[in-house]
Amino acid sequence: MAAITSDFSAAPVLPKWIAPVLLLAFAYGVVPMIGSSYLFEAILLPFLALSLAGVGLNILTGYAGQVSLGSAAFMAAGAFAAYNFNLRVEGLPLIGSLILAGFVAAAIGVVFGLPSLRLKGFYLAVSTLAAQFFVQWALTKFSWFSDNSASGVIDAPRLSIAGFALDGPVGRYLFALTIVSILTFLAYRLVSSQTGRNFIAIRDNETAARIIGIRVLKTKLLAFAVSSFIIGVAGVIWAFAYLRTVEPDGFDLDRSFQILFIIIGGLASIRGAFFGAALIVVFPLGLSRLGGFLLGDVFDSGVLDMSQRIVLGALIILFLILEPDGLVALWDRVRRRLAWQST
Repeated sequence: MAAITSDFSAAPVLPKWIAPVLLLAFAYGVVPMIGSSYLFEAILLPFLALSLAGVGLNILTGYAGQVSLGSAAFMAAGAFAAYNFNLRVEGLPLIGSLILAGFVAAAIGVVFGLPSLRLKGFYLAVSTLAAQFFVQWALTKFSWFSDNSASGVIDAPRLSIAGFALDGPVGRYLFALTIVSILTFLAYRLVSSQTGRNFIAIRDNETAARIIGIRVLKTKLLAFAVSSFIIGVAGVIWAFAYLRTVEPDGFDLDRSFQILFIIIGGLASIRGAFFGAALIVVFPLGLSRLGGFLLGDVFDSGVLDMSQRIVLGALIILFLILEPDGLVALWDRVRRRLAWQST
């Protein structure tokens, strides 16, 4: 027993930053050289956009305990704000449009987060759902947001930073990867700070948080603002880098639920957003291939959509029952077991 203990104590413990750095090195250095257009267009770009949206929602729901069903509305606010800033402010760089769009989404998030000062749980979820319907209605009703386009569908502006065009699949992937990496790092620093601990305190016991001096109302609105800012930027990536169009239908209620389903990755976990988004993006592709192989032409798009909803719903229920901490907890358990077996 002593020998086993000494072996474990002597095993080197790698710093936490090693894995993210190696992953980013692979994402920047290897993936652009070996990836196909299909990999970028169908998998990596939606994965990055949804991962960032999941990070934003996790800050609000996982850390601060505030339920939201209007994530797609904040994505739409960010996408349309970036489009209009780029269109109407001459000489404004793309990054400037993106940052200002994030602030617009944050302001809208604060407005629709005001009910959280009085409402909780289901009632708060319903009030945030109003944001979804209001934003979609406004974008459809007032053609000014779409530059008076008759169809309401407009092409996304050309991606260019410091004179470098990013129109190709690799360029758009690198653009999305950079934005997601920066905001994820900042989100991690936020939840690791005193502000993040304040979020958790309010989530666990709002009365106790108020007693120990946490300004509950201000902290709740801050959570909505930060979450909406990140989700708004994710909307810019979704429209500009992935869809290449800016349209209200790209941010419908189904998109809000899709982002909500990312919680299967794990609440109050930055990594969990990426695990959940990976499942949401890859699962329909795998299900489509499997269904087509087993059922042939019978497995059409309608059957695929219904099967996806049923299986995803069943998986979420199973995880809530068997593994409430989500995919990230399951991954950690498997990794620890493999490490134990290797020793």
